[in-house]
Amino acid sequence: MLSHLRVLLAAILLAALSGCGTLYLAQAASGQLHVLKARRPIDKVVVDPSTPPPLRTRLMDVRAARDFAVAELHLPDNRSYRTYADVKRPFVVWNVVATPEFSIEPKHWCFPVAGCVAYRGYFKEKKARSFAAGLASRGFDVTVGGVPAYSTLGKFADPVLSTMMRYGDSELVAIIFHELAHQLLYVKNDTEFNEAFATTVEDAGLERWLASRGHPDLMRTFLDENTKERAFIELFAGSRAQLKQLYASGLAQEQMRQKKAALFAALSEEVRALQSKQGDHYYDSWLKEGLNNAHLASIATYYQCCAWIRAPAGAAGWRSAAFLRGGAGVIQAVARNSPRPAMSAASLPGK
Repeated sequence: MLSHLRVLLAAILLAALSGCGTLYLAQAASGQLHVLKARRPIDKVVVDPSTPPPLRTRLMDVRAARDFAVAELHLPDNRSYRTYADVKRPFVVWNVVATPEFSIEPKHWCFPVAGCVAYRGYFKEKKARSFAAGLASRGFDVTVGGVPAYSTLGKFADPVLSTMMRYGDSELVAIIFHELAHQLLYVKNDTEFNEAFATTVEDAGLERWLASRGHPDLMRTFLDENTKERAFIELFAGSRAQLKQLYASGLAQEQMRQKKAALFAALSEEVRALQSKQGDHYYDSWLKEGLNNAHLASIATYYQCCAWIRAPAGAAGWRSAAFLRGGAGVIQAVARNSPRPAMSAASLPGK
């Protein structure tokens, strides 16, 4: 089996050498092979006496959620997320996001399977940060973020990863629903659509999952967390709109740079105040490195199109089984709806 995987990974690498850096693709192929080699069937991990009891319990919940994803959410019924892999590091991949100094739009990179996306992933943090440093030296705004999971879009049987276990029970299930949604519907060269669709399926799926488990306390927590998250996203959306206006203003670069710095300083203070109010420290690492265009672009990638995608189905319809079965029909409905919005408070999920 592994020899077949090596041949397939090598074929993908060779097919793409003309379009991407050879060394980059080599690390991607090597990293993917390492993940695939680490897989073990969840059924075997659960019955293994050496498996720590907390991990066993969580994997049993994952197994139930995976079956729920097929039966109730109409997500792909395949071998993905039926195995477990301990990759022995805090994140499976580190993504680099970059924007020009005076732009809110992220730089895109193109790959043989995923098409063009608004980030570049590395299986080793050091390499990601080195690449980001090179972009920063050329004047780009950059950020590097650890990623707990990713989808190979059904090309391989993606495992549940040890990096996903750092999250709470609800978040763990949500990640699985999100990544399976990418297998259900993926549009090449459209990161914002893909992530918004997967986020919508994640939200709808998790809501239905928690309701099915009969845990009203977890449902309340889920809704409360959504409300808190939306408050931060509104802050980022408002500042991104102001920056867009600034960058289109035609001011001299030095004057624009000063106004940009002032806007980010004000945003940083607002984020600190909101974190203090909510008792949250999720964005501390961003504040420490200094907020920039790339941070706002990474948020917009996931949320800019959410309401746009959900609108054709109505306030309750996007939570329905019919919506989740929609697949390609979602694209047609959205295309007939309205022009794709810029990120604003009105475009956020839950609005």
